[in-house]
Amino acid sequence: MHNIEPYYLWRDLYISEQDPNALNYKNQYSEFHYTNQVYNYLLHPQWDSFGSDTLLYKMLYTDYEEQFCIIELIGEWNDAINNDIMFLKTELINPMIECGIQNFVLIMENVLNFHADNDEYYQEWKEEIEGEIFLINALPQVIDELNTYHLNYQLSFGGRLNDISWRNQKPDQILELLETKYLED
Repeated sequence: MHNIEPYYLWRDLYISEQDPNALNYKNQYSEFHYTNQVYNYLLHPQWDSFGSDTLLYKMLYTDYEEQFCIIELIGEWNDAINNDIMFLKTELINPMIECGIQNFVLIMENVLNFHADNDEYYQEWKEEIEGEIFLINALPQVIDELNTYHLNYQLSFGGRLNDISWRNQKPDQILELLETKYLED
């Protein structure tokens, strides 16, 4: 897992550590000192923490005018033991909502497991925004758990959202694709 870097080809458009509204504003990163880890697996030093012991993120893009952000996640999303949704919601999402963000795109391909507990934070998140919460490219075991807890009422995931080639597109193209093509399902 230490070789998996957050996506970096949009850094000409947005750099979260230069965004005064971002949780990781003014962070400086090492390319050589690996301090982040999930369990006993070291992670690339470019990943950021929002307080979870098992889930890290990278804010890949934020557009305050268009009111959306794209967040890449890595690790294990564990609400049952670590209450990761509470940390995600209070530390990362709430400040983004306060800045006007209404659409959230979570890239899930590096989230290896998901363990839900209840849907209260998800429900709160959905009620606080006018837009959508998209989970793209989630693994089958993650989708199974999301479905078990009926989180499809708050989150958009699965189906065609698992076949998005997002790396070859610009962020605004991804939002347009999600709003036009994937909200029709």
